[in-house]
Amino acid sequence: MHTPRTILVLGGARSGKSRHAQSLAEAMTPTGCFIATAQAWDAEMRDRIARHQADRDARWTTVEAPLALPEAMAAHGRADRVLLVDCLTLWLTNLLLGEADLTAAGDALVAAIADAPGPVVLVSNEVGFGIVPDNALARRFRDAQGSLNQRLARVCDATDLVVAGLPLRLSGEK
Repeated sequence: MHTPRTILVLGGARSGKSRHAQSLAEAMTPTGCFIATAQAWDAEMRDRIARHQADRDARWTTVEAPLALPEAMAAHGRADRVLLVDCLTLWLTNLLLGEADLTAAGDALVAAIADAPGPVVLVSNEVGFGIVPDNALARRFRDAQGSLNQRLARVCDATDLVVAGLPLRLSGEK
């Protein structure tokens, strides 16, 4: 059985995707670099971040990269350490609200994945299962997230979907 070097983990909110991604990452290398894209704008988000941090032990280094994700991957990637990026949904939100060039950002992310010297696990929300949003910004985000997820699924060695805490391998070896 071949372990994929790059894995995209998709799922809805509170689906268990982060837990699954961390489990995959911990099985890949003895140490990891957790690249966090969240920004703590309010108390609820600070609590979420603290809960995620509490789930990681001393083998993890944490790097915050709400915008400069490809650069953080390049700076912290090593052959003997997995990069766990959580999550691409927040990264894309940060870029969209900052009016960044989403195509160029996607190109840079794909290049960073290809250039990473060690394994990479990426977490992203699957946002296409719901209703069509009622406003233009939400529709633009939903479309951009769907396009990014499709693009990453094509370049990653494996893609998992997590629903109700249960992972399903969609592509790549099991």
